Amino acid sequence: MSTSHPLGIDVGGSGIKGAPVDLEAGEFAQKRLRIDTPAVSTPEAVCEVIKEVVDHFDEVRSDSPIGVTIPGVVQHGVVKTAANIDKSWIGCHIEDLLEERLQHDVVVVNDADAAGVGELTFGAAKGHDGLVVVTTLGTGIGTAIFNEGVLVPNSELGHLEIDGVDAETRAASSAKTREDLSYPEWAKRLQRYYRVLEDLLWPDLIVVGGGVSKDSDEFLPLLDLRTPIVPAVLRNKAGIIGAAVLASSAQRRHGRHTG
Repeated sequence: MSTSHPLGIDVGGSGIKGAPVDLEAGEFAQKRLRIDTPAVSTPEAVCEVIKEVVDHFDEVRSDSPIGVTIPGVVQHGVVKTAANIDKSWIGCHIEDLLEERLQHDVVVVNDADAAGVGELTFGAAKGHDGLVVVTTLGTGIGTAIFNEGVLVPNSELGHLEIDGVDAETRAASSAKTREDLSYPEWAKRLQRYYRVLEDLLWPDLIVVGGGVSKDSDEFLPLLDLRTPIVPAVLRNKAGIIGAAVLASSAQRRHGRHTG
């Protein structure tokens, strides 16, 4: 194969998934590989699995950038929070660690930010120039904010305090499962969350991702918002694709090259 593609790797609480991405088509260039997240998910253990994923794809050459998503805040290559992974990630210089291990350019980003970039570039928000908020409803609520196509990183608006509680503890899809809520019951909580979000930000578009978005017909029509709200298109591909987009753009911007 004459063309190398950036590799996107999505680190989750249960699995680490990766694939090379064709940035012209917005699709995986090869079949995705998934490996279970280590039971003790320290940075070292996860880096070993990430190396397995990289080694699996023979087209990832020395000039191919790698984007990695982490379920936490990542600031200047340093992990600041850790959700669904070991707390030893906090303070880890993860980009330096991975670049030394892999001998590739590596960009590490928040998982919701990566999913948002995927949706903005190839999915539900493609071509939208206004203020866009992408939310992922899962174990928690991830958020990504874009203004005129530019990412405002690490927004973490799933942790807004609403009615005295952390919003995601009541409105994430995990709360629906945990409390055995019907879609109409859960939609009342989403209504409260999204109304607060739109009153704070006045977005032009809200995109709803996460696994539950495949059932969006069950709950999105129940919401009464002034902001258009639509389901994500890329679903579980969004993080991998967005990570690859961000890694490629960082490489172009900085002229980085290792290996």
